[in-house]
Amino acid sequence: MPATLSSQTVSDALHTATVMLERLSSSPRLDAELLLEYVTGLSRASFRASPERELPAAAGWSFQQLIKRRMKGEPIAYIRGQQEFWSLLFEVSPAVLIPRPETELLVERALAHLSSDRAARVADLGTGSGAIALSIAHERPATTVTAVDCSPAALDVAARNAARLSIKNVKFTQGDWFAPLAGQRFELIVANPPYIAENDLDLEPHVRKQEPVNALISGPSGLEALEHIITSAPGYLEPAGSLLLEHGWKQAPTVRNLLVRSGFTHVRSHADLAGHERVTEARSG
Repeated sequence: MPATLSSQTVSDALHTATVMLERLSSSPRLDAELLLEYVTGLSRASFRASPERELPAAAGWSFQQLIKRRMKGEPIAYIRGQQEFWSLLFEVSPAVLIPRPETELLVERALAHLSSDRAARVADLGTGSGAIALSIAHERPATTVTAVDCSPAALDVAARNAARLSIKNVKFTQGDWFAPLAGQRFELIVANPPYIAENDLDLEPHVRKQEPVNALISGPSGLEALEHIITSAPGYLEPAGSLLLEHGWKQAPTVRNLLVRSGFTHVRSHADLAGHERVTEARSG
């Protein structure tokens, strides 16, 4: 990329950046547009409407720096410091996992268990950016959501998201899974815990390198966190309360078996848009 982009048009800058990102990204043009959108404050639609618009020198230089970061494998969401989830915009940083579209299925299933006008208590374990907890709380204002994470840095991000989105029916607490919830009972517990095995070859190297490992990898089998949550949850659920878990796309049969062995009933899994069983739910006995 040229040392200065002051004389480049939007079209030229996007073309050059797209070529540079082709080896790294499966969507190089989209990556380039998202970064230029972030730098200029203009919409991607405006780039298409006015491709010959000239980039100011400052915007061109900033765009160049962001492309360099992307070429080193840094995720777009971390570069921009934000990620959309459930039609809400969340702050993200390397302290938290980047919310994935498939996790919206977990929110969808949680909302199916919650009345829009009836008070309920919900726990979100391993909240990270707060995407799940805040999405549920946003849709169900009568619900009180307790969001737990062991990372103070993650909770800082989640609390900022709550403040920026003006969502007040979520409280954040630090601790390891159920540890800070002693004596409490919930109608619904949701979790998207780490479920990747240490030597899982399906985990993309740039994900392992860039995102928080303790939020990705559970242990040798990938089931350690899931099993702990499943065996502990009955002590924190109200009678006929529900547990909803996101897990790996190959893990649904094992998760269902663990739930049945722990005394849960009404066990069933739900497929994401790709047809993979990604979320399993069950009712406490």
